[in-house]
Amino acid sequence: MEHKKKRNFKESTRHLFRIYTIIPFSILIVLFLAFTIINGRMNLTQKTTEAAQSISQSMAGVYQQYYEEINQMAVSPTVMNYVSTHLGSDKVYSQFYDFNNHQKVKSIFHIVNTEGIFLASSAPPDELYSNFAFGNLINRIDQRPSDTLTEMNSFRYSHDRDTSYTFGKAIVKDKQTIGYIIYQLYESDIQKVIFEQNNEIAMITDEHNTIIATTSNVTKGVLNKFSPKLDNQGHVLLNDGKYYMYSKRIPDTPIQVITLNSYKSEQYTYYTVSFFVIAASLLLWIMIQFLANKMSTRNSESIDKLIHALAQLREGNFNGYVDIQTNDEFEILGDEYNVMLDRLKDLMEKNKELLELRTIIEIKQLQSQFHPHFIFNVLETLRYAIKIDANQAQEIVMILSRLLRYSIGHDRSVQLKDDMNYVRDYLKLQQIRFNERLEYRISVAEETQDVYVPKLLLQPIIENAIKYGYRNQANVLIEIRIYPSTGKLILEVLDNGPGMSEETLQEVNQILQSQTNVTQHIGLYNVHRRLVLLYGEESGIHIDSTQGKGTCVTLTIPYEWSGYHV
Repeated sequence: MEHKKKRNFKESTRHLFRIYTIIPFSILIVLFLAFTIINGRMNLTQKTTEAAQSISQSMAGVYQQYYEEINQMAVSPTVMNYVSTHLGSDKVYSQFYDFNNHQKVKSIFHIVNTEGIFLASSAPPDELYSNFAFGNLINRIDQRPSDTLTEMNSFRYSHDRDTSYTFGKAIVKDKQTIGYIIYQLYESDIQKVIFEQNNEIAMITDEHNTIIATTSNVTKGVLNKFSPKLDNQGHVLLNDGKYYMYSKRIPDTPIQVITLNSYKSEQYTYYTVSFFVIAASLLLWIMIQFLANKMSTRNSESIDKLIHALAQLREGNFNGYVDIQTNDEFEILGDEYNVMLDRLKDLMEKNKELLELRTIIEIKQLQSQFHPHFIFNVLETLRYAIKIDANQAQEIVMILSRLLRYSIGHDRSVQLKDDMNYVRDYLKLQQIRFNERLEYRISVAEETQDVYVPKLLLQPIIENAIKYGYRNQANVLIEIRIYPSTGKLILEVLDNGPGMSEETLQEVNQILQSQTNVTQHIGLYNVHRRLVLLYGEESGIHIDSTQGKGTCVTLTIPYEWSGYHV
């Protein structure tokens, strides 16, 4: 069988870094492109909507001004007098031109009597005398003399001046219709109003979708109707192009504004952005490759020294000091490791002088709390972190330094708040190692913060919860609850792991109650035995567990304000 070729740390770091950078690169590119597409669509939607809003406001003003003007002129004494006596035409024309000169949309003005004779007009009416459409317009006004007629119609005058919208009103005197006043709005002026700088196509239609004015003739269908074809996504199809459409009805009028913008301009933006993303990604990839080689070469030397020293420590060599001169966190970690070796040797010498039972318990307790295997796992995690997240790597180093410093201290009892700081650091390192697969929650009653407890009391319990919690499941939740109860301090560690069967739970409880322990359950036994020796039979560990639901380990100790007898 052919063996798989092994890589050293430096090569593995570079290899894994190349693999893992594909993920953030891919996410970055996808997010950037998605943002560009969404932003493009939002811009297209926004400019189309804003154009319709702007045109709607302008046309609403035009419509309202003409509506009020024709109603005012229809009841004007000057107009009525002119229709009745044919006198005072100068005043009538003066009123019309004074109004018309102030309008964005100019108009043609007519006053016609009931016999169809033009009494006044601002344009040569010769072509309209025999115009059938104009005659029908007069008839529609005459049928409803109390209403104001507003409708789309098209009339051509000399010099290619076309009108496309008409306001008409009957002139009524003594409840008798004596004539008709008509305003016809120029189509070219309406087109100027509906033209927007950031909009491609705009039009206004009446309630029957008949086009009154448009900025592009491609919108005109049969009988001058706007009847767009839509694809499956609701896009308007015009001239083999796709358009986004927005329509807005002008309040209190029969007119609606329609604006359209092509998706083609957005596609050019997508192509440009895509090219930029690809070019930038290639450049960034080259830079990261270069930096990865430089960083892995520099940092692998320090990691190799630490791993070699840990290997010696595993073999029982307590003289395997490390010499790291990098002026960074690795030097701090190396110094702390050397300090730990010195203190470990001192502790081993002092432990020989203690009583036999206490010696066994304390040595096992120390060994179970902070053994080289844990440090080795943390350093393995650190190897990957230094290439992927420098800030996280620095955090790992500082947390591990605090743990090392705390674990090798000489105090046998500490205040609960100090020991919980250690627990939080320990869980933080484990969470960095397992990522989102590990979640923890800590609840400590405020009045218990200054209570004295045995040092490193909860760490073996938490370690067991993590060790057995990942059996047959991917995620683990650990909850720690600490509170006083009837003169006792209760410390609970709960996990949602696989739990234990009734047989296994009974076996573990029997081990805890025995005087000696020759099984592998060292951590729980040492903690329980130590609490019994320190505080009596009422203290110790109680375990509740249900297979498939999790385990709860409860520690009970006296509520002590002093660490004297710990």
